[in-house]
Amino acid sequence: MKNKNNVSPSLKVLSQVTLFTGLSGMMIGAQGAENTTSLKKNDDIVVTANTLPSLYAPEKLSGTKFTSAIADTTRTVQVVPEKVLHEQQANTLSDALKNSPGVGAFFSGENGSSNMGDAIMMRGIDTSNSIYVDGVRDIGSITRDTFNTKNIEIIKGPSGSDYGRTAPSGSINMESKQPELYTGVDASVGYGSASERRGTLDYNQMINDTTAFRVNVMGDKGNTKGRNNVDHEKYGIAPSIAFGLGTSTRLYLDYLHVQQDSTPDGGVYTVGLHGYSSTNALLNGASSVSRKTFYGTDSDYEHDVQDTFTSRFEHDFNDNLTLTNTTRWSEIRQSYLLSAVMGRTFTQQNGEVYGTRLMNASNTVNKILTNQTNLTAKFSTLGVAHTVSTGVELTQENYNSYPYAFASNSVDLLHPFSDITVSPTTGYATRGRTNTLGVYAFDTLALTDRLSVNGGLRVDSYQTHYIADSATGHSNLKQSDNLFNWKIGALYHLTDNGNVYANYGVSQQPPGGVDFKLTNDSTDRTSRGGENINFSPEKAETAEVGTKWSLFNKKLLLSAAIFRTNIKNDAELDATTNEYVQNGSKRVEGYELSAAGDVTDRIHLMAGYAQQNSRTDKTSSTNDGSTAIPFTPKHSFTSWATWDMVDNVTVGVGARYVGTLHKIKDGATGTPSSVGHYWVADSMAAWRINPNLDLQLNVYNLTNKKYIAALNRSGYRYTPGAPRTWMLTANVHF
Repeated sequence: MKNKNNVSPSLKVLSQVTLFTGLSGMMIGAQGAENTTSLKKNDDIVVTANTLPSLYAPEKLSGTKFTSAIADTTRTVQVVPEKVLHEQQANTLSDALKNSPGVGAFFSGENGSSNMGDAIMMRGIDTSNSIYVDGVRDIGSITRDTFNTKNIEIIKGPSGSDYGRTAPSGSINMESKQPELYTGVDASVGYGSASERRGTLDYNQMINDTTAFRVNVMGDKGNTKGRNNVDHEKYGIAPSIAFGLGTSTRLYLDYLHVQQDSTPDGGVYTVGLHGYSSTNALLNGASSVSRKTFYGTDSDYEHDVQDTFTSRFEHDFNDNLTLTNTTRWSEIRQSYLLSAVMGRTFTQQNGEVYGTRLMNASNTVNKILTNQTNLTAKFSTLGVAHTVSTGVELTQENYNSYPYAFASNSVDLLHPFSDITVSPTTGYATRGRTNTLGVYAFDTLALTDRLSVNGGLRVDSYQTHYIADSATGHSNLKQSDNLFNWKIGALYHLTDNGNVYANYGVSQQPPGGVDFKLTNDSTDRTSRGGENINFSPEKAETAEVGTKWSLFNKKLLLSAAIFRTNIKNDAELDATTNEYVQNGSKRVEGYELSAAGDVTDRIHLMAGYAQQNSRTDKTSSTNDGSTAIPFTPKHSFTSWATWDMVDNVTVGVGARYVGTLHKIKDGATGTPSSVGHYWVADSMAAWRINPNLDLQLNVYNLTNKKYIAALNRSGYRYTPGAPRTWMLTANVHF
């Protein structure tokens, strides 16, 4: 019998989107009623408020590959703008992505290893290897701070034609702050729950009419409320200089340095949770342990250092032809020791039950060197207007993992203690390198005033070389191939403010494309991730139909889309041969609704809802018998709204909902098969004391809701959601 939760987008879905389109059309008539206010600028310039763009709805994506306005882009695109990052004090990428429905750190890792850094799931797929900064892949499993971030751009659906090898779910791009032609200072200092202390500085100096310098600085130190022994300390600086601003030839030089030292969080044992059972009588009857319980050791640590240099050269030959060249070198050095509790086997001593504490250790260096050249042109042929973006990219990525390992030890599952001695053991080195030559071309053709079509093709020629030592021997493997990714779309303007569109795209992820690892052994667990040199690339095909409405003088963007993504060549274990074979497939389909911008001059909104019906075919499904993709909430909702009550007082409130998360089906018994859905509400109040000083209070998880944010593969451990916390910040402006 077919699972009702995994049906194709139905008439019910179509009717909801149709209703959304109708309501959008009705709102057009309200635009004329919007109040018009004027802002006095100096003594000579009067700026009408209605002509200013919304700070909550950027009109365009930042990259040169994206030539259309977001409202005319034939894909689901969401932008978390700098204004929202500031209002929410969303200081990490993971925090910022909570503003996009269906996106989050829902999966906490495998049984033998816990995820580090921004382990982002989107549309049921791990998207952590598809994170970019200014259009360049950002490597490393680190936690990214937003102190030097202007906007965060989320594109859902295959992005292979944009960036080359990517996750089937889409891409995430962090747009960096750049020098501008003004002189000013924005600084902040804050204190909050669990002795959280944070300070930032954003200083922009106009040197002359065409040159400016900017530097962003960050310091952040504190504990994690609700978790014993978990803390962090990080510092960052990002100087940049720009030449030729306001002219036809521009040069930007940027540098970023971030250092972080912390005690990582390996999660809490799932004993006592709904669905837990054990063959051990003490555990079977036990209540859940405190959510604060720390299962790590006093030796656990994380040390990250990131250094990135970027140069970007731009030249406008004329109003219709622009050349851009970007060069980046980046290195991320990361070492850590992270404990992960397992309750698969037990021993009992003196009335206490002991399980295993696995010691995840890593000492790695990731490097990337890339040069990207892009040409953007506008022209007409036979009465058809073209907007073309084409380019070539040369990239080398290197991964080095040095011998660094520690032996597992026993841990009291109900009353763990951290004061133990950890023992080094034999470690093995691995090295990986991928060289890529990518060539792409996109074209948007305006066939009439209302109808346009777009298409794009990207070809990547790559070679991955992987060298590894292990207890079973030495590996020296190479993989090379050509990847063809493409997309095609059409858009029709129903009115000047609204459109309907359709889009289809193909994206591929080759063996070694995620983490440089390769194997030629079909029984090796590495093959489970598709990293076998004999495998074909994992292939994703996405179809999307949607509508977008730009209202209130383009200050509010409403979007709705129906989508379906089919993923082929997914690796799955053959129980008969005990070999991994590519006979699996996955499907994620559903719809998304979103709103971003200014409802009125004083009320601002960012909200979204996503329904994701997912299913697997011959691929590891969930433990409760369904065929849904694990760690994929069917329903998710997010919202953030602010109200400028008076000229110097603003209040904000947000709510988000995440549906039930199901763990993967494997050999684990007695662990929870799923964790429940939850609602969380946040709030903000800001008081501008004078033009140079304002105070801001943020309160998170207003109701102190207890929830589970993430679960590991087999359900042995979970990551608790943060309890109620607060942050008071003083912001200075000059």
